[in-house]
Amino acid sequence: MSQSRNFLIILCVLALAPLSLCGKAGPGGYLYPQFYDQSCPKAPEIVKSVVAKAVAREPRMAASLLRLHFHDCFVKGCDASLLLDSSGTITSEKRSVPNRKSARGFEVLDEIKSALEKECPHTVSCADLLALAARDSTALTGGPSWVVPLGRRDSRGASLSGSNNNIPAPNNTFQTILTKFKLQGLDIVDLVALSGSHTIGNARCTTFRQRLYNQTGNGQPDFTLDQSYATQLRARCPQSGGDQNLFFLDFISPIKFDNSYFKNLLAHKGLLSSDEVLVTKSQASLELVKQYAANQELFFEQFAKSMVKMGNISPLTGSRGEIRKHCRKINSYQ
Repeated sequence: MSQSRNFLIILCVLALAPLSLCGKAGPGGYLYPQFYDQSCPKAPEIVKSVVAKAVAREPRMAASLLRLHFHDCFVKGCDASLLLDSSGTITSEKRSVPNRKSARGFEVLDEIKSALEKECPHTVSCADLLALAARDSTALTGGPSWVVPLGRRDSRGASLSGSNNNIPAPNNTFQTILTKFKLQGLDIVDLVALSGSHTIGNARCTTFRQRLYNQTGNGQPDFTLDQSYATQLRARCPQSGGDQNLFFLDFISPIKFDNSYFKNLLAHKGLLSSDEVLVTKSQASLELVKQYAANQELFFEQFAKSMVKMGNISPLTGSRGEIRKHCRKINSYQ
């Protein structure tokens, strides 16, 4: 086992390239797709099976699981810190502004973890099952699939401040969003491609209300938003109240992973300000939006690359972190 693992790590080192399937993981080792081939070969199919049932029950769950992976990786790296509940010295990231009242799908991850623990106890990390669930959620809704590098371990802490500060917000400026991506080692191509995940899922009224009524603080709406679309939105997103009312991020094909999101942006029908700025505040991002709107295959290809890249943000490997028995709490050592 150790010889085959060492051989795979050598292969990863030799193969490292912009599109490598192996992720550099800093001190302690590399991520690679075959990590569980010997220790838990059924892990990927177990994850996919539970995700498929959850998405069949509620199509929205695909976007929710994909979002959890984003919100985890942008805080302390892809280490499942987001999944920890508050306890002892830990203040949960679930309480942060980006996650409070909107992060969901934790019970699906609990179900996956329970099944994995039965199959191969204390083997598969919560961070890895998050990465696999994000890939399966994308593929099950019609999007691309990709080979997921594995071998992440779980953190023993969370960062509420990191969650509040590092995750791009719906009302951030384009430059602020790009800076937050660059701090994670991601570039403008990754930003535009990963924003394409908004082809599925919902947003709450409270995340875009200012566009409808008071975009810049002068009591005027955002005139970059198509005004007939804005009128439709106002009907269910009033100036006060209705904060939790849900709206499709992509009203054309809200539960199908495709490139409609980019076509909507070019028609000035992106729901969030953080969507619209991709076509109004940067020529480079506008060109990428046009390319992905015209070529779904190109979008899918880049989305897969960018998801692998994002999944490689500062993972814990080797002896760092732990393999949690329950995703919501750290292991207790007696």
